[in-house]
Amino acid sequence: MFQSVKTIFLLLLIFTYSFSCQAQKETVKDKVESKKNKKRKKKVKLPKIDLTHWSLTIPEGENGKAKSFKGKDVVVNYATNKEIKPYMYNDSTKGALVFYSYPSKATTANTKYSRSELREQMVPGNNDVNWTFKQGAYMKGKLAMDNVTKDDDGKYHRVIIMQIHGRLTDEQRDLIGQKDNNAPPMLKIYWDKGKIRVKTKVLKNLNATQEEMLHEDAWGNDDGFNFEQEVGFKKFTLEVKVSEGKMVIILNKNEYKVYENIHMRKWGIFENYFKAGNYFQSRDEGAFAKVRYYNLEVKH
Repeated sequence: MFQSVKTIFLLLLIFTYSFSCQAQKETVKDKVESKKNKKRKKKVKLPKIDLTHWSLTIPEGENGKAKSFKGKDVVVNYATNKEIKPYMYNDSTKGALVFYSYPSKATTANTKYSRSELREQMVPGNNDVNWTFKQGAYMKGKLAMDNVTKDDDGKYHRVIIMQIHGRLTDEQRDLIGQKDNNAPPMLKIYWDKGKIRVKTKVLKNLNATQEEMLHEDAWGNDDGFNFEQEVGFKKFTLEVKVSEGKMVIILNKNEYKVYENIHMRKWGIFENYFKAGNYFQSRDEGAFAKVRYYNLEVKH
C-alpha cells in the first residue's frame, strides 16, 4: 500500500515537472513570436504625404504626351493603379513615396525631359486656382536620392526635385495670344552630383511693360546657387518660403538662400503652383533616377 502511494506521488511529481517545463517553453515561444510580430509591424511604414491637393504626371502616355492623373486615381488608387505603380509607389520599409523616371518618349509641353512629378492643386482637380507671391506660400519636404545613373564622364545625372512654376491667367493668355496658360518656372531646385543647386528667373529688361513681362522670352536664367552642404544619398529637408517680392530656400534648417530683389517683385504679375518629385534631366540611353519623399506639406 505504501509503495503504491509512493509510486503515484512520484508520477505526479514527474507530470507536474513536465507540465511546468512545457508551459515555460510555450511562454518563451510566445514571447519570441510576439517580438517577431512587433518587428514585422515596425518594418511597415508609410510616407506622411497627403495627396489630396496634388495631381501626378508620369513619363508614359500616347503620341509623345505625358499622362496626368488627379483626384481619386492619385489619392486612393495610386498603389493599385497599373499605370501609376511603376512611377510612383510606396517603399514601406523606409516609409517613403518613391518617384521613378527615365528618358521616355512621353514629355510635357516645352521640354525634352521626362518626369514623375506632383503638381499642386489648391482646389483638388482644378489647375485654374493658384497663388501669387503677394498671397504667400510655403512648401516643405523631407527627401533623399534613392538611386541615379551616371553619364559617360562618370558624373551623376541631375534631377529637379522641387519647383515653383508660373501660370498665366486666362486673361493674360488671351492678351498675348498664347495657346496655353504656361508661364516660366520661377524656381528649380536640383539634386546635382550630391549637392543642392537652385536656379531662378531674372527679367532681361527691367523697363519692360507688364504685357511684355508675360512672354516667356522676357525672362532669363540667373547664374544659379549651390548650397555648401553635400547631401549625397542621405535624407535632407528643403523648405521654400514665398512672400511679396521675396523667396527663401532653406536646406536642413542651417543653410539659407534669400532672394529679395527687383526680379522677385516683377514676378508678382504671375500666378504660381508648387511641384515636387523627379523631373529627370537626361536623355541618355539606359539612364534613370529614383527619388524618395518621406514628408511633403504645403501651406498658404
